Amino acid sequence: MRIEQLTFTRFIAAIAIVIYHYGKGSFLFNNQLVSIVFQQANIGVSYFFILSGFVMIIAYQNNSTIHFFTYLKNRFARVYPVYFLAILLTLFIYMFKGIKLMDLFLNIIMLQAWVPGKALTVNFPGWSLSVELFFYISFPILFNYFYKDGYRKSIAYFVLFFWCLSQLFFQLLLKDSSLIIAPFSKGDLYYSPLLHFNEFLVGNLAGLFFIKKLQNKSGNYSVFIFLLLMGLFLLLKFPFGLEYHNGLLALLFVPLIFLVSLNTDKLNTVLNKKIFIFLGEISFGIYILQRPVWKLISSHFLEKYLGLDKENDFTTSFFIRFFFLILFSSLSYLYFETPIRNKIKKIKL
Repeated sequence: MRIEQLTFTRFIAAIAIVIYHYGKGSFLFNNQLVSIVFQQANIGVSYFFILSGFVMIIAYQNNSTIHFFTYLKNRFARVYPVYFLAILLTLFIYMFKGIKLMDLFLNIIMLQAWVPGKALTVNFPGWSLSVELFFYISFPILFNYFYKDGYRKSIAYFVLFFWCLSQLFFQLLLKDSSLIIAPFSKGDLYYSPLLHFNEFLVGNLAGLFFIKKLQNKSGNYSVFIFLLLMGLFLLLKFPFGLEYHNGLLALLFVPLIFLVSLNTDKLNTVLNKKIFIFLGEISFGIYILQRPVWKLISSHFLEKYLGLDKENDFTTSFFIRFFFLILFSSLSYLYFETPIRNKIKKIKL
C-alpha cells in the first residue's frame, strides 16, 4: 500500500534542506518573513525519519513476517546506488584531496554517524543514511516480534516513554555539555543513530495507529493542514530555547502525516498528479546529491562562463545550481537508480 500524496512532502522537505545548506544568502530566504524557517530547515531530516517509520508500517501491514535478507536487499536497492554515486562524484571533484581513507571506508559501509567526529565526512548529507541503516536493520526485528499483532497500548506506552526520555536526554546534554562522555562531542549528538531512533519508533507507532484507528476516516482536511503548518512556523519563530533536531516536532509532524494521508479535497488531487509524485520520488537524489552538484557548478564556473558574481548574483546562482540539481536527480532516478534497483531486486537470496 502506498499513500501517494505523502510522496511530494518529501520533496518539500528536501528542498528546504537544500536552502538551509546553500540558499540562506538569498534575499528570498533571508528576510523577516521566512528566514526563521530556513535557518532551522534541518528539521526536514527529522520529518524524513518519522515519515520513514510511518511508511514502513504502511508498506508491510499485510505481511505476517518480514524476511530479513530479502527486506534488506530491497532497502539496499532503493538507497545505496545513488548514495554511492554521490560518494564517487565527491571523490572525483576533490580528487581524494582532504579525504581520509578511513572516512571513505566508513561512508562506503554507512557507519560514519556511529564514530565520533566522522558523521559529516566525505558527502555530509550521507550521515542521515547511516542513521537510516540502523532503522532498516531494526525494523524486521520490531515488526516480526513486536508489531505483528498490530497496534497495542503496550507498544504505544513504550514508544511514547522512549520518545519523552530521548527528548529530555537530548535537551539536557545540549544544555550541559559536561555530561557528554569523551570521545563524543556536543556536535556528535545531532547525528547519533541512537538519539534519532525515537523518531523512527514514533513513525512506526503512527503507522500502527493509522491502520487500526484512522485509515477509514478520510475527509477534507486542508484547513487543518494549513493550521498545523502555521503552528510549525510559530514554533520555529518562538523555540523557547528548545532544539527541534531530534524529533521534538513529532508533535506536529505526526498529525500532519495523518491529515495529508486522509485528505480527499483539491489539495489531495494536486498532490496525486504524476509530476508531484515524480518530484517526491527524486527527493532522495536531491538530498544526497546536493553537495556534489554545488561543487560541480562552482562559483568559479558561474563567474567564468556566465559572468555571475558570487555575492551580487547569489540568488541567480542558487537557482541555476538548483535547476541542475533537479535535472541531475531526475536523470539519476530514471537512468541510474531505477535500472540498478530493479536488477538488485531480481537477485535471489
